[in-house]
Amino acid sequence: MSSGVEVSGSQRRPGIWSYFSFPGPRRRVSVTLPRNFDPNRDADSFEKPDRHSRRRSTNPDGFMGDHKGSSIMNQGQRLRYIKTGGVIAFILLILYFVAPRDGLSKGPLSSGGNTASGDAKAQCTKSYSKEKPLIQYALMIDAGSQGSRIHVYKFNNCGPSPALENEVFEQTAKKEKGGSGLSSYDGDAEAAAKSLDVLMEVALREVPKEYQGCTPVAVKATAGLRKLGKEKSDNTLAAVRRRLETVYPFPVVSEEKGGVEVMPGEMEGVYAWITVNYLLGKIGGPDKNPTAAVLDLGGGSTQIIFEPTFPDVPRGGLPTKLAEGDHKYTLNFAAREFALYQHSYLGYGIMEARNNLHATLLDSLYQTNKESGSTEYLKQPITNPCIAVGMSREVAVAMPASHPLGATVTVNMTGPATSSPTQCRYWAEKSLHKDDECKLAPCAFRGIYQPPFEGTFAREAVYLLSYFYDRTSELGMPESFSIRELQDLADKVCRGEEGWDVFKPVPKAIEELKGRPEWCLDLNFQFSLLRSGYGMPIDREVRIAKKIAGNELGWCLGASLPLLEANSGWKCKIHQDQ
Repeated sequence: MSSGVEVSGSQRRPGIWSYFSFPGPRRRVSVTLPRNFDPNRDADSFEKPDRHSRRRSTNPDGFMGDHKGSSIMNQGQRLRYIKTGGVIAFILLILYFVAPRDGLSKGPLSSGGNTASGDAKAQCTKSYSKEKPLIQYALMIDAGSQGSRIHVYKFNNCGPSPALENEVFEQTAKKEKGGSGLSSYDGDAEAAAKSLDVLMEVALREVPKEYQGCTPVAVKATAGLRKLGKEKSDNTLAAVRRRLETVYPFPVVSEEKGGVEVMPGEMEGVYAWITVNYLLGKIGGPDKNPTAAVLDLGGGSTQIIFEPTFPDVPRGGLPTKLAEGDHKYTLNFAAREFALYQHSYLGYGIMEARNNLHATLLDSLYQTNKESGSTEYLKQPITNPCIAVGMSREVAVAMPASHPLGATVTVNMTGPATSSPTQCRYWAEKSLHKDDECKLAPCAFRGIYQPPFEGTFAREAVYLLSYFYDRTSELGMPESFSIRELQDLADKVCRGEEGWDVFKPVPKAIEELKGRPEWCLDLNFQFSLLRSGYGMPIDREVRIAKKIAGNELGWCLGASLPLLEANSGWKCKIHQDQ
């Protein structure tokens, strides 16, 4: 006869319930009684009369009436249901945390999928968006006149915008004579295209094979290629595209999106702006943060680009939006639209600025002496307030076309007896041609329209790149300083060695100053460009930078980031199993 009572010493397998603990009333134990049980035998005088009777009391005054037995049974069933549901919920909770988050996906895409593939590693395990792979690569070839260089960028999509994980770059070796850029092959299109093979080998090595078919490549050549003439230039670019498309597994960005092109001058500034603001975290995220202005000073040209803000209603002479024209560049990046002001001033890089100032000074001397017809003054040292005291430099000055002094004049520029930085700034401002006709006001210089800094970009960050950085950081200037402090620095440099004591603790500063008599000129030109040219308030803070977050600043990163977005002019070259 079986009994529901546990028998001492029996070996029963524990049920699943024994592994879990649940709160609530203790489970009732049901006891099966013998059929011949006599309720009157050995009756307990304190026992309730109906305890063992098969016939329940019908006394309506009894506790819970006739429904007590059925109530007890229903309560036991409910407890079992609750426990069963609790166990199921617990198991599902464990599976939720243990199972892969992307368990319902159909497998990784050929571009790497929602998780890392092959040898690739990422800083997280899952892409922020299922619309993008966890890891993306992009290839950008900077085809300069002196050589070509490839940038291999690796990004992850752990967050709402791509994060740069790594950059690898390599440059073509220089030739025995001249540079190794595309233009150095003088129209031999096939040879020029093959010169990039050594760079593409770097890409094949750095990009895992399973990602190569979805890694876009673009080539941006500089104006040096344009010097070959349109026919030779076009043939070279066509040969480059043909070789990249037929020899390598990487998709080439389409012609419509400028995949292989001579990069327009203004785009260099736009891409530099993207690079700086991306690395600062001001673009690419969900927040609409104020962006930074970028002023780049190269050797032959200078660029300015910023996002001006305008009042809702016209006030103080300011309109409500940026005027239309070539200066306006509309950029769509990371689901956000930017109306940027940009301009590239050719001939106003630091090297060209030196020549412009020397030529302006020589032209003034010519105008003073032209009635006499004598040019003997050119044979004597010419006092130039932009040369530091006690220093001199022989300079070959390129004069404006058809100038009476000739195409080039070689003279000895000598610093004044006493420091004269104010007079140096006079010549620097004169070389900016502030008086040129301004067809669309307000203008910066050379008659070029520019929204006023003070009214449309009063508080946002301003970053100075390239020669702005080189000429100031090498003399111990901090990362942030005012335009007035730049003027003070120029004044110290123009004094010559007797005023250079403050620079002695700065490594190599004295050596650099002694080797460049034009350092006084360079700093005064920078001050005049910022203060008089661009109209920045003298107490405006600016920042100099060569790197941000350990990454080099330049246009290549900014040109690569848009390639990670949809509809950027390329498609994967291999089939994706969905």
